[in-house]
Amino acid sequence: MRKDVLIVLLLILSGILYLNGEGRKVEFKKLNEQEARVIVHKGTEAPYTGKYDKFYEKGTYTCKRCGTPLYNSSDKFSSGCGWPSFDDEIEGAVKRVPDADGRRVEIVCANCDGHLGHVFEGEQMTPKNTRHCVNSISMDFEPATKKNSKKAYFAGGCFWGVEYHFEKVPGVIAADSGYMGGHKDDPTYKEVCYTDTGHLEVVEVTYDSSVVDFETLTKLFFEIHDPTQANGQGPDIGSQYLSAIFYNDEEEKVATEKLISILESKGLKVATKLIDAKKHPFYAAEDYHQDYYKKHNKQPYCHSYTKRF
Repeated sequence: MRKDVLIVLLLILSGILYLNGEGRKVEFKKLNEQEARVIVHKGTEAPYTGKYDKFYEKGTYTCKRCGTPLYNSSDKFSSGCGWPSFDDEIEGAVKRVPDADGRRVEIVCANCDGHLGHVFEGEQMTPKNTRHCVNSISMDFEPATKKNSKKAYFAGGCFWGVEYHFEKVPGVIAADSGYMGGHKDDPTYKEVCYTDTGHLEVVEVTYDSSVVDFETLTKLFFEIHDPTQANGQGPDIGSQYLSAIFYNDEEEKVATEKLISILESKGLKVATKLIDAKKHPFYAAEDYHQDYYKKHNKQPYCHSYTKRF
């Protein structure tokens, strides 16, 4: 027997190498008994026991066996079923297979065929109407990278809708609702709405600058709200709902001014303010404001996309 063939066979027998459904060699780590029961033998962990069931940190969920990225944290939602739930997968990462019971649809890692769980449609839990029900034990988690991450700050009316649109952008690691621009330290939502704190509702966008740049994000900002409205946004009227960009440096300021110039050349009277972010700390809003539309299975009521560039 050829030496290279013998090595491959030994690796397969030792649990380090696997030939997937397409005949490709896939390396993966050796699994313990509990992991193998689910990932290899298609078992199911008990509901409400998995470490990722009520886990909502920002980052990427990867296959426990081969390390392939499977799901982004922005697609995770609380379904109450007892297992981690996602309404979308990273493109090409998850494969659907008719289940042995003939009723359900199994989901497996497209790279190594490791069992993940099952997928359900038509439940109306999120706008995508899809639920990937995944065993925690089938996954690992990688926190959002800091290597190329940058932050941008946008105020365009109610932060729920602004956050909703930015979370869908490839390269956006996180979009968090909060307050910025005023004189009150660590304000509450009630204070921002009903007292004179000077704060605006702002979304802090954390993004991977190797995937998406500030100008692209700013173009989207001008296309998901009405930058000509000077007294709020849509039905939300008040100083906390004004349009503004908090720039981090001169480069961001110049880029924004360029885009405003383009809009004004098209006849728009832009009301968006430019504010120096270094003079105004960002204060995260209360937890119940974060991912509001995803949590409540709703669509933004005053933010919609209008192409302007």
